[in-house]
Amino acid sequence: MAAVYPLPVTQDLPMLRTKLQSLSRFLKDALTISNAHTVDFYTECVWKRLVDLSPETVLAALKPAAEAEAEAGFSEARPLVEAEKGSGTDFPKIFCETSQRLVNVEAFALAAKRCSVQNLGICTPLEQLLIALRGNKKQRTDNNLKPHEFMNVKKSHEVQAMSELISSIADYYGVKQVIDLGSGKGYLSSFLSLKYGLHVYGIDSSNSNTHGAKERNRKLKKRWKLHRTQSRVDIPNREMSEANKERRKMVSQSSESNIYSPLTSFITADSELHDIIKDLEDCVMVGLHTCGDLAPNTLRIFTSNSEIKGVCSVGCCYHLLSEEFENEHKECTEEKWGFPMCQYLKEERWCCGHNARMSACLALERVAVGQGLSTESLFYRAVLQDIIKDCYGITKCSEHVGKIYSKCSSFLDYVRKSLKKLGLDETQLPEKTIMDYYEKYKPRMNELEAFNMLKVVLAPCVETLILLDRLCYLKEQEDVAWSALVKLFDPVKSPRCYALIALKKQQ
Repeated sequence: MAAVYPLPVTQDLPMLRTKLQSLSRFLKDALTISNAHTVDFYTECVWKRLVDLSPETVLAALKPAAEAEAEAGFSEARPLVEAEKGSGTDFPKIFCETSQRLVNVEAFALAAKRCSVQNLGICTPLEQLLIALRGNKKQRTDNNLKPHEFMNVKKSHEVQAMSELISSIADYYGVKQVIDLGSGKGYLSSFLSLKYGLHVYGIDSSNSNTHGAKERNRKLKKRWKLHRTQSRVDIPNREMSEANKERRKMVSQSSESNIYSPLTSFITADSELHDIIKDLEDCVMVGLHTCGDLAPNTLRIFTSNSEIKGVCSVGCCYHLLSEEFENEHKECTEEKWGFPMCQYLKEERWCCGHNARMSACLALERVAVGQGLSTESLFYRAVLQDIIKDCYGITKCSEHVGKIYSKCSSFLDYVRKSLKKLGLDETQLPEKTIMDYYEKYKPRMNELEAFNMLKVVLAPCVETLILLDRLCYLKEQEDVAWSALVKLFDPVKSPRCYALIALKKQQ
């Protein structure tokens, strides 16, 4: 066990609840924007219904604000200075009290900025945590293994950052076993096993993922051994002492004992780990971009199993979360919901809504650097919806068009291919009719662009609500000694960049 250094001080539950209240008050009005579906933008007159400003006014205010916020996001977490905060937690008038339409875009942008993870000051710096976990103990790693040699840049960035943290937590408790939930293709599991010498169980619900992970791990081991051999050849050819030969032999034997075991199982909050892992022992539980309910269920499994000493969870796919208060009149047997988790939001019967959770996945930092949003493809889809409504009498289309835009040479081509995919007779529509719709809405494309910027600026606030809900849940658990939210990845490379970390008391 590493020397005990004090863990970073984090905000307590009352303080987090105060910030959650302030955030939820802003979002109760703003969620109408997040929940508006871009597909229905023209058919349901979304701009006129929700915004009492010109698109030019909104774009002029939000584009610089998004760029500034994204730039701030690249640095360490830092709350806004008091001068920017205005008066306490009171927000300026943003929405009209009678129509609920947006009337003050500058106040909207400031409120959204104040409600982001970075500016709420709820993040714990990663470096502080690593120093506290390691104490004065040096990590045991195989420095010859570089993740970028075995996976793409995004995955390499994620695996390297997360594996370093996980290894530090394992060392802090003196454990060797790691459980990787939603392990997918096994990149993180393999890396933890090979580089840090950990015994990893990678659990995924997909049998094809498990099979692929086994094969990928076999190839990775082979490449890793070859890499080690080549590295040794590069060492000047000289006589090694007997002690040095013995040390290399021991390292080789230790590396051979590193184990990664991919398993197939569908994990719920009530999954019994002893039934899945026969030799379960004191361990660390992790999840890298676990989809939907698997992220909150990872936290529930952590709190309900004494063997799990620490957890590191990075969620994604918020739109796949189950919400307790989304369909209250619909009969459902669900007992443990993905959202909300904490007592405050449960008492408030808080509901985000599917479209708001979907919009929480929008990446402000990527949009600010010219990535992430294609206004033209969204425009094509919104106009197509009006064509479907007027020409086919279909007001709600449950089928998805998919990624047709990238395969089309023009709007006309897009409409033809989309209608065909949706099973609609595209031959009944003349070219002129299709292009008339395009010409009708083209002057209003800036409305769609401005509205999507509103959603992008709101996205971090919705994500913050979900993350704060999970953090408050952890703070409510008696057996959790320490918990925090940590910015683990570069948000441009990996937009879902926040990890929830929780540790139990050391025995």
